[in-house]
Amino acid sequence: MKKILLPLGVLVAAAAVSVAITLARPAPLKLESPDTAVAVKTMVLNSQSADLHVVSQGTVAPRTRTKLISEVSGAVLSVSPQFVVGGTFKAGDVLLQLDPTDYEVAVQRAEARLISMNAKHTFEQARAAQAQKEWAMTGRPADEAPLLALREPYLAEAHANVLQAEAELKQAQLKLARTTIRAPYLGMVSVKTVDIGQYVTVAASLGEIFAIDYAEVRLPLTEKDLSRIEPLTQHQDGALPDVRLSATVAAEPIQWAAKIVRSEGVVDRLNRAQYLVARVADPYNVAAETGSDIPALLMGTFVRADISGKTIDNVFAVPRHALLEGNRVPLMDSDNRLRLTPVEVAYSDKDFYYVISGLEEGDEIIVSALGAAIEGMLIKPVGSAS
Repeated sequence: MKKILLPLGVLVAAAAVSVAITLARPAPLKLESPDTAVAVKTMVLNSQSADLHVVSQGTVAPRTRTKLISEVSGAVLSVSPQFVVGGTFKAGDVLLQLDPTDYEVAVQRAEARLISMNAKHTFEQARAAQAQKEWAMTGRPADEAPLLALREPYLAEAHANVLQAEAELKQAQLKLARTTIRAPYLGMVSVKTVDIGQYVTVAASLGEIFAIDYAEVRLPLTEKDLSRIEPLTQHQDGALPDVRLSATVAAEPIQWAAKIVRSEGVVDRLNRAQYLVARVADPYNVAAETGSDIPALLMGTFVRADISGKTIDNVFAVPRHALLEGNRVPLMDSDNRLRLTPVEVAYSDKDFYYVISGLEEGDEIIVSALGAAIEGMLIKPVGSAS
C-alpha cells in the first residue's frame, strides 16, 4: 500500500507546487500595438498660371552665303588684309583689285566715240534746220515735204549713234568698276581661292563669304510643339516668340538671345516636322560699339533652343518625383488614407508637371518617396514641402 500511496503523494505535491508557482507568477506586460501609418511629407496644391516652353535644336547658319565670281578678267593687283579665311569686313570694303588698265583704255575709247557721235548729231541738227528753212522758201506746207528733203532719217540715225555711244561708255565704265571687288555686306571670308599676282578670267571663282550681321537656326517642331506656342502670322513682327539658345563654349555653358522670324511653311516629308527659323543679331560681336562679354556664336555650332510659348491658367504644379507611373498622383484624403488619382498633364519642365485635370484646389499631395503606393494605406503627415 505504501508503494502505491508514496508515488501518488509525490505527484500530487508536484502538481500543487506547479499550480502555486503559476498563480504566483506576475501578469505579463501589455505592449501597445505598433503604429502602422507611413510617415510622409505633403504639399497643398493651389492653381496657378504657367508659361509654356518648347525645346528644339539646330545648327547655326548664316542668313546669306555668297560665292565671289569675277565678272571681268585681269591680274590681281592687290588683296585686302581682311580677305583671308576668318577675316571680317564691312559693306563696301575693297576685297580685291584687278588690273584696270585695259578697261580704262576701253572707257577712253567709248568717251571719244561719244564725243564724235555728239558732234555728228549736232551737225545733222544744223543741216536739218537749214533744210527746213529752204523748204519754207518754197511756200509749200511742211507736211508736204519729203523726208529726205528735211533730212529726218539722217537726224534719227545721228541720234541713234549717240545713244549707242552712251551705252558703250556705260558698259565700259561698268566693266572698269568691276575690277574692284567690294564686299556686298557685313561678313566674313570662309574660302579664298585667289591671291596677288594671279590672273583670273571671266566667271573664275575668287572665294566665298557669308553675312555676319545675323545668324539663323532652323528649329524642327512637331504638331504638339506648335500647339504650345502662339500661331505665327505674316504681320505679327511685334509678337513673335523669344528664343534662348544655349551651347557649350570652352567647357562653359553660354546662352544667346534670339527671336523667331518666320516659318518655312512646309512639312518635312522625312520627319513630318515643321521648321521655324530663329535669328540672332550680331553673332560675332563685330557690330557692337562696346565689347560683349558673351562669346561669339560661331557658324556651324549645334545649339539647344528654348522657345517661349503660351501661358495657360488654372493648372497645378506637381513636382516631377510626385507623379507615379500611369500619370497618377498620390493624395492624402480626410481620413489620412492614400488615394491614387489619375491626372492629365499639359506640360512639363525639369522641375514640375503641370496638371490641367484630375486635381482640385487645396488637394494635399504626397511629395516624399513611397516604397509601395497602396490604395487606402494609412499615412501620417510629418511635414509639408514648400
